[in-house]
Amino acid sequence: MEVTKLGAIDIGSNSVRCLISNVVHKDRYTHYRKVSMIRLPIRLGQEVFLNGAVSEETAVRFTEGMQAYMYLLKVHGVEDFRAVATSAMREAANGAELIKKIRKSTGIDIQIIDGAEEARLVFNSKLYDIIQAPQEHFIYIDVGGGSTELSILHDQFVIASESFKIGGVRIMNGLDTEEEWLRMKKWTERHMLNFHNKAAIGAGGNINKLHKLSLRPLNKALGLSYIEDQFNRISALDVEERVTQLGLNFDRADIIVHALPIYMKVMQWAGVGKVYVPKIGVSDGLIRDLYHKEYKDKVEGQQL
Repeated sequence: MEVTKLGAIDIGSNSVRCLISNVVHKDRYTHYRKVSMIRLPIRLGQEVFLNGAVSEETAVRFTEGMQAYMYLLKVHGVEDFRAVATSAMREAANGAELIKKIRKSTGIDIQIIDGAEEARLVFNSKLYDIIQAPQEHFIYIDVGGGSTELSILHDQFVIASESFKIGGVRIMNGLDTEEEWLRMKKWTERHMLNFHNKAAIGAGGNINKLHKLSLRPLNKALGLSYIEDQFNRISALDVEERVTQLGLNFDRADIIVHALPIYMKVMQWAGVGKVYVPKIGVSDGLIRDLYHKEYKDKVEGQQL
């Protein structure tokens, strides 16, 4: 048995996540075992989408968070890691400057990735093995704080992909536009309405939380009507009640009612009634991608 400990940092618009996993190769099979997952509610997108840049105060919090992650990675004895940032850092006027400061103060080299790379990382995470879905066609819906990434999957291949400036944090601050909603609607209808035997695959912290609250296994989808009912139930509660009654974190309790309608609308436009929620994200994909690119041949070659 060979164990490789790897890390991944996913810098999103609403939160920054650090995942540490043991990659265990035994008997010609590779197992990914989560060791630690830490999430910090930095909310870079809150300022970027409103003001175009990360404030000095938030930049300090972000830097301190990254320093903490660097220590965490060292304490765990991580052999290697990757750090990526998505829509908020893509749009921040001072994003490049902040990345340079982070590299200098922590040694963490942050790579800004686009929606297509986000989707590739997730699709490499054995998504189909998790959901075990019988459908042939899927629309993949990844809702973040600043953007929504949509991909069309046919026979386990991505045949179309697009990024839209619609996300939970952006909507919460009234920064979504009718034009972008219409563009997403037309794109979805054009790519999905002629398909039959289809379903959705949902990604993002809000749909993950809703699936967790449902107490269903990962291979059991959520129906559109169920999501609509739960949205109405959650919307009827104030933020404090969502925290105390549903167990949501404060930074999830306010944004969830802005994010769930994105899934509902896309599912309606696509003509699908079910969404599978594999609960894997960019950080999971980063671990697998790093292992396959840098360690797989070396580790598995030793066991031949």
